Amino acid sequence: MSDLIQGIDVCIAGTGSHVPEHILTNDELAMRVDTSDEWIVTRTGIRERRIAAEGEHTSHMATKAARIALEQAGIEAGEIDLIIVATITPDTLTPATACYVQQALGAHGAVAFDISAACSGFLYAMKISKRLISDGAFNNALIIGAEKLSAFVNWEDRATCVLFGDGAGAAVLRKAEPGEGSIIATEMGTDGRLTHLLSIPGGGSACPITIDNAAERHATLAMLGKEVFKHAVTRMKEAAERVIERAGLTPGDIACVIPHQANLRIIDAIADRLDMPNERVFVNLHKYGNTSAAAVAIALDEAARSGAFKRGDHIVLVVFGAGLTWAAAAIRW
Repeated sequence: MSDLIQGIDVCIAGTGSHVPEHILTNDELAMRVDTSDEWIVTRTGIRERRIAAEGEHTSHMATKAARIALEQAGIEAGEIDLIIVATITPDTLTPATACYVQQALGAHGAVAFDISAACSGFLYAMKISKRLISDGAFNNALIIGAEKLSAFVNWEDRATCVLFGDGAGAAVLRKAEPGEGSIIATEMGTDGRLTHLLSIPGGGSACPITIDNAAERHATLAMLGKEVFKHAVTRMKEAAERVIERAGLTPGDIACVIPHQANLRIIDAIADRLDMPNERVFVNLHKYGNTSAAAVAIALDEAARSGAFKRGDHIVLVVFGAGLTWAAAAIRW
């Protein structure tokens, strides 16, 4: 699904991110499961990940990231019109994690809700917010990708436990002033025929967790890695190409590509297929692992603050996640 009409230009006025203090290294993981630092780095590019403390919830990380984004944007919490939290690890099934964030921020005038699109969630939230602001329904929006994946990992499964971490990233979107940057083009898609490739099968109405099945760990991440890899590369390449074309750009015009931080092999494959030099592809996977909806949001914040691109540059965000879902955005910063 792509942009069909143009309205008011929408810019990213501020970004923020937060990760837990506790670092879990590959060597520490090797003390839990049959793995090694070399095995993990060679296959994934991940060296460590952050793990939330006991009592540290998804909403807590989301709120901290949001405060940083609001400060950079120069917008008070009470001025926020819309809050969307993208997460597959909500504090509670209901109410939405966005409601807890609204309460914590004191953003009592905002409409708040969650979306569940796995690793694509932050860019889904960006597209929804862009449209609502562009159409004049809202003046601004706070979008957040936040996950506490450590609560849904089977720490005895070597194939998945090495991949995931916790964290949150946020951005404030608002109507753009003349001469400011803008979100030029967005793309998102879904293929529900492939739901079996990556899922948390238990914990919902289809498979409630009970005393009888609790030991079977249905409420943990399950993945068919090789199939996910193949589809991720194809869909991310296509989505990135579409937004670049619709933005009237070429790959050579893109100062920085910020891909989903899931696996370094996937990132390298995307860069190769887009004919994008590695120095123009932002990677922080080695520090945080895959933080699902938070990954591209954290990477955007870190890339912007590190000087990976500057005002007026064109950047592309591109993601892929369970569902299967994918999304991309071309932005003039």
